[in-house]
Amino acid sequence: MSRVDSVIEVIKFIEEHLTEKLDLELIANAVNYSKYHLHRMFTDTVGLTIHDYVQRRQITEAAKLLVFSEKPIIDIALKAGYESQQAFTTIFKAMYKESPLQFRKNEVFYPLQLEYKFDNHLDLLKEKPNAKREILLATKADIPLWMDLVRLVIDGFPKLKEDKHVKVLKHYIKKNSAFIMKEGSIVIGIMMISFKTGSIDFLGVHPLYRNQGLTQLFLDKVICELLTNKQISITTFRKGDKADTGYRKILKDFGFAEAELLTEFGYPTQKMILPKGLEGCIDNE
Repeated sequence: MSRVDSVIEVIKFIEEHLTEKLDLELIANAVNYSKYHLHRMFTDTVGLTIHDYVQRRQITEAAKLLVFSEKPIIDIALKAGYESQQAFTTIFKAMYKESPLQFRKNEVFYPLQLEYKFDNHLDLLKEKPNAKREILLATKADIPLWMDLVRLVIDGFPKLKEDKHVKVLKHYIKKNSAFIMKEGSIVIGIMMISFKTGSIDFLGVHPLYRNQGLTQLFLDKVICELLTNKQISITTFRKGDKADTGYRKILKDFGFAEAELLTEFGYPTQKMILPKGLEGCIDNE
């Protein structure tokens, strides 16, 4: 069984037991792995620890119940695997930036984490990667596959609503500002930019391909071709945000520096800027 096959098996078990109290040891025993091997394999493959994936999935399903059901909050807390409403409220507020009660009153659901679905990607992962991957302009025909990837990277984009994203995406496609990278029949990287402001307004890389240098390829495209002679910016989570699964660190590792604190769509974020002189480009020839 391949590493991705094993991860799919683990995810299936987690999804079938989301209403239970799950931990690494219990999951490892269920799928017959040592917990140390399972932790390393899962984290290296998808970029999230099992603990983070389970917590985010359970909180997401709880948020859905808060908005779309009338179940008491204590019942939702127990269903999400928490032993008390207080423990649930503490974690929920750290992730969603408001209490479960306020989230219910607002009546607006958005997911922290959707189920990772990789089944249809297995054949491609077994093949040798393309020697030279191309970043192309996205078209309206690409929207369904684009949205498949959005669902896999939803953890990096708080308060994202699919219908609104599609509307914005169509605008960027019309302006030749939406870019896409494919591997066979799936999309493995997406980006939207603003030529006017010099900002990267959306950047997502498939979890199973994040260790293959795709983020650098997209940044090189921006720096060397699309937004030359502009100060390049992007927004991400603020320092210490419990909902951040590593996006801020990735940008810092690429040389982005902290700029002003912002609030976007009611969510606290921070602008990051790529200083001049750090824009080295990869030679892909």
